[in-house]
Amino acid sequence: MNIELYQHQIESIDKLENGSILCGGVGSGKSRTALMYYFVKECKGEIKVNGEGKFKKMKKPKDLYIITTARKRDTLEWEHETSSFLIGRKQEDNIQNVKLTVDSWNNIDKYIDVEDAFFIFDEQRVVGYGLWAKSFIKIARKNRWILLTATPGDTWMDYVPVFIANNFYKHKTEFVRRHVVYNRFTKYPKVDHYVECGRLEKFRRKISVNMKYEKRTIRHNKEIFVPYDKTKEKVVLNKRWNIFTKEPAKDIAEICRVLRRLVNSDYRRVEALLDILVERPKVIVFYNYNYELDILREMVEDLGITKAEWNGHKHEPIPDTDKWVYLVQYTAGAEGWNCVETDTIIFYSQNYSYKLMEQARGRIDRINSPFIHLYYYHLISHSQIDRGIKKALLKKKNFNENKFIK
Repeated sequence: MNIELYQHQIESIDKLENGSILCGGVGSGKSRTALMYYFVKECKGEIKVNGEGKFKKMKKPKDLYIITTARKRDTLEWEHETSSFLIGRKQEDNIQNVKLTVDSWNNIDKYIDVEDAFFIFDEQRVVGYGLWAKSFIKIARKNRWILLTATPGDTWMDYVPVFIANNFYKHKTEFVRRHVVYNRFTKYPKVDHYVECGRLEKFRRKISVNMKYEKRTIRHNKEIFVPYDKTKEKVVLNKRWNIFTKEPAKDIAEICRVLRRLVNSDYRRVEALLDILVERPKVIVFYNYNYELDILREMVEDLGITKAEWNGHKHEPIPDTDKWVYLVQYTAGAEGWNCVETDTIIFYSQNYSYKLMEQARGRIDRINSPFIHLYYYHLISHSQIDRGIKKALLKKKNFNENKFIK
């Protein structure tokens, strides 16, 4: 048995320890790195790496639990990785009878009574202090574990569950009492600033292992500007009017939804997409709303191109043909899978979340991609809503509807 590893993965394995956060960009090879750490450092086994060394069974085998996205669980992506380590779903066939469990974050509370096992928490979901975070803390206190993420926390509050799991603090109350100063002039609890940040930085450095490597791929972002109906845009903004229901808009969220539908459903946006499909035979198309999906379905069917979808209703695999279009809804499919069969992603519309957009880009930007040059087409207009979203994303921030309308 031989495992192929890049130098940045080998260096990260040396730095990892119980309670670490393995931070690496999408496609950096976090999964294989985590499994190698589990096999060699946690279970005291040996594996031939890059053709060197030898294989030895684990001296201290532990059952392996992987908490990941529903998509990664359903597509058996982790089982594909664990098979390289002679670990699969059937316990009787596994090396030294190790039990493998792969499940989604939605079911994390099922494992709060597990003890003396090893957990890999994949795709950071323990931000905040909700049910998932509390279940994570309970599991972490009775087992060995590491956490994998491409997008570490934005604020210190995001790190609270991990800090508690590492016994830096007993509970959230202790953390808040020591570090958080709330704004006194808001009706709801809002953090004004943090104190003793040097202590927090020390803890973050202690548990963070950053996977630094030189990317082989080169990203090419191409903005394709498409027209829209400016007259109708003025009606929506000036009169706060829903041009689709012929009624006044109820709130800011509805105004933004109407503006987005106005620009995203314009037939000229579809024409711009068609021009790209002429040049690119295999493309992934990301979209936000169901009406966009209806438009995209009709377009692809008219062209007679092979189509597949991943959204809240359909979980279809990528087509195995010479020309195809894969329609992916952001929330359902921006993370937890990869595709090395194409070098092209088309963003039919922008998403409000910078992290989600970055995760979507990473679906084709993988270590094992055969492509050097990757192409990202952004279909946008000069409308106020599109410009507002673009401005926020360029600052690596999420788009805020309330600030936009003001």
